[in-house]
Amino acid sequence: MNPSDSIEARPREACGIFGIHRHPESARLVYFGLYALQHRGQESAGIAVVHDEHIDFHKGMGLVHDVFDDTILDRLACECSAIGHVRYSTTGGSVLANAQPFVVNHRGRSYGVAHNGNLVNAHTLKQELEEDGSIFQTTMDSEVFLHLFVKNLRHGFEQALVNSVTRLQGAYCFVVLTSRGEVVGIKDPNGFRPLCLGRLHGRYVLASESCALDLLEAEFVRELEPGEIVIIDDTGVRSLFPHQHTSRTFCIFEYIYFARPDSTIYGKNVYLTRKAHGRQLAKEAPVEADLVMPFPDSGNYAALGYAEQSGIPFDLGMIRNHYVGRTFIQPSQSMRDFGVRMKLNPVKELLVGKDIIIIEDSIIRGTTARTRVKALRELGVKRVHMRISCPPHIHPCHYGIDFSTKGELIAASKTVSELRDFLCLDSLHYLSLEGLLASTGVAEPENHFCKACFDGCYPVLFDQSLTKECMEI
Repeated sequence: MNPSDSIEARPREACGIFGIHRHPESARLVYFGLYALQHRGQESAGIAVVHDEHIDFHKGMGLVHDVFDDTILDRLACECSAIGHVRYSTTGGSVLANAQPFVVNHRGRSYGVAHNGNLVNAHTLKQELEEDGSIFQTTMDSEVFLHLFVKNLRHGFEQALVNSVTRLQGAYCFVVLTSRGEVVGIKDPNGFRPLCLGRLHGRYVLASESCALDLLEAEFVRELEPGEIVIIDDTGVRSLFPHQHTSRTFCIFEYIYFARPDSTIYGKNVYLTRKAHGRQLAKEAPVEADLVMPFPDSGNYAALGYAEQSGIPFDLGMIRNHYVGRTFIQPSQSMRDFGVRMKLNPVKELLVGKDIIIIEDSIIRGTTARTRVKALRELGVKRVHMRISCPPHIHPCHYGIDFSTKGELIAASKTVSELRDFLCLDSLHYLSLEGLLASTGVAEPENHFCKACFDGCYPVLFDQSLTKECMEI
């Protein structure tokens, strides 16, 4: 059976990263920070801490609460610095060797790294490093950065950071830990992925999203700038800006799907931004119906906005079973849709004989949506309209989202009308790219976002000869 049949065909992104400098409860704070970032990766989790000028770590496959318990956190307890990572693999396989943080020892010192993103030149850099004698332990592009870093340490710590990141191309955020207790945050010069700086009891914190700061009751200080390196040590915080040119091409899919709705990213609350997408969608694609509903939980917030703008009642026509994990045993090949039905079940009495509007944040492969619409038809729903709170995905992503081949994207091979028929819908409309950008509320949004999956305009060049498989270095 295709693995995609056993999980929801949703886009998935690389990772969540977290770090804290010299707090007496560093390990446990990182643990809770990773809990808040669990939505960014569910394959593996890890924490690295400084013990007596040496980095100790624990990592494993599964969710944060599966990987750590009190015994492990007691062993990791320290009064120094720590970093953590939750992973979904886009480059490198889903195996324990590729779990992060990744730690190396070099000339009596230890260094650990947690990475979110995808290096589009990792394959080339790895070949170069191997020719110079480097030996790689994993298939992660993250390891390439550490090899570059230790190779440049002869120039000094800060210069090693500068020399390393200026060789990298793609979308990346790093949190780096040293055995001296320094914590470093790094953001690529395009600012694809989110990374913010916070403060807790006078100690500095780095996190992929502000929701992790909220859980710890830490103060949000600011987001890192594109291309910025933040070094946190006993003297405080200082920044380096090694790139000659930076631009803002923040991944707009963070607003649409990836980020937690209670996070604030690029100065905008994600929840309110998604509702604004829904309001704009109602303006662009109105239709008469009895109720507006999402497929929980991805379309919830845009559906609220659509309902508010249209005046059509919002309701939860499908109920999600929250006790079903991402993967589970399939009973047989003949029950290919069993997993979809396990996760969502329609409220029959609410839906029978009704005209409904389903709000989704995206359609990637289309198989899950088709199964759900078919179930609604069989239930006795009269008319089914679908509205999507982003434009059609017709181009692959090379910056860390897992739809990296065009063949995976159903909108790349079907027109909107063909897709409407494939999904058994009465009508289908996508939010326009102009409407999506305008509803972010960001000034001059056309100059601030990566939207390559919609328009094919890639802000960072990549080697098109590398397939998804060979990019697993």
